[in-house]
Amino acid sequence: MHAILLLWPLALGLSLDDGTQTPNMYDEGGSVGDGDSDGGTAGPWSSPQAATPGPLHPRSFPGQARANDSDTLELPDSSRALLLGWVPTRLVPALYGLALAVGLPANGLALWVLATRVPRLPSTMLLMNLAAADLLLALVLPPRIAYHLRGQRWPFGEAACRLATAALYGHMYSSVLLLAAVSLDRYLAVVHPLRARALRGQRLATGLCSAAWLVAAALALPLALQRQTFQLSHSDRVLCHDVLPVGAQASYWRPAFTCLAVLGCFLPLLVMLLSYGAALRALAAAGRRYNHALRLTALVLASALAFFAPSNVLLLLHYSAPRPDAWGDLYAAYMPSLALSTLNSCVDPFVYYYVSAEFRDKVREGLLRWAPGGAAASKEGGSAGMGTRSSSLV
Repeated sequence: MHAILLLWPLALGLSLDDGTQTPNMYDEGGSVGDGDSDGGTAGPWSSPQAATPGPLHPRSFPGQARANDSDTLELPDSSRALLLGWVPTRLVPALYGLALAVGLPANGLALWVLATRVPRLPSTMLLMNLAAADLLLALVLPPRIAYHLRGQRWPFGEAACRLATAALYGHMYSSVLLLAAVSLDRYLAVVHPLRARALRGQRLATGLCSAAWLVAAALALPLALQRQTFQLSHSDRVLCHDVLPVGAQASYWRPAFTCLAVLGCFLPLLVMLLSYGAALRALAAAGRRYNHALRLTALVLASALAFFAPSNVLLLLHYSAPRPDAWGDLYAAYMPSLALSTLNSCVDPFVYYYVSAEFRDKVREGLLRWAPGGAAASKEGGSAGMGTRSSSLV
């Protein structure tokens, strides 16, 4: 992991020696003013006369408020180049667009099938809530896609920025918490099958789903209570959340995002690791007949760790207040890693729902009913009702 973190600055065009940007690596035109309304005017950090005391290597994108103008924030030239480069304005919206294009139909169809064509078992309730969380995450992405494609220009106002930020993090972390709830359900089914008959009921499923949504809402609420839109100096850009005042980052955003990462990600991932670890041991001991379930369980655990762990590690480092020159413009690495995390909503439907042949039969049967003459075909080719096994991993 340490080696990966050391490679991030190189990937973003930063020098490990002095924190400066390598030309033409990250910025599209090799200059901050290219294609920008800044008119090529350098920021106040670029000249000795306008330099202000402080760290030479900013830790992320902390903005310095202009004198007598709290609505405008100034950035060092290196941070400005990263903020306006091709990664935030091209790669990040492409990742969000992929999550929207795949996650919206995949989760929408899965939720419809789970709600209308599958028996209402406790495991079904958990999977319905997971599909709903991933579907809602896809639905909140269009404003952020538009923002990044417009060159970091937020056109929707302060209230919409707060709502979009809280919704993005809230739905993403509700998905992580629901994944942990599903892992507990699988743990009971595989490791304690006899006790599971008494424990795996509607009451437990309802309690796990309610707890996941409530915790996610509580963690995301602080993100809607603080101002997040600011004008970028020497520019017409109104930024949403990407540049925040230094004082607010230390006093407000650090505790808010620390709680979000620890309680919303690392604790659920630990629950998944322990639950699926025990399930993997039980499946491996049961013999080859469970090899398929063994591989799927390992895939679910690996995908959750791969999608969520990197961005949250970067988030904690970003707000850990290390030495001023320790991490450089770390927020530039966090932006694409956050977008990458949303792709987990595209993976969930295929490892939880569509992996089951019986679930795919239910999807086909449901879709045939909408096609001309499909009702008769669905009666002839329809399969029996699905049980817990058909719509779950094991």
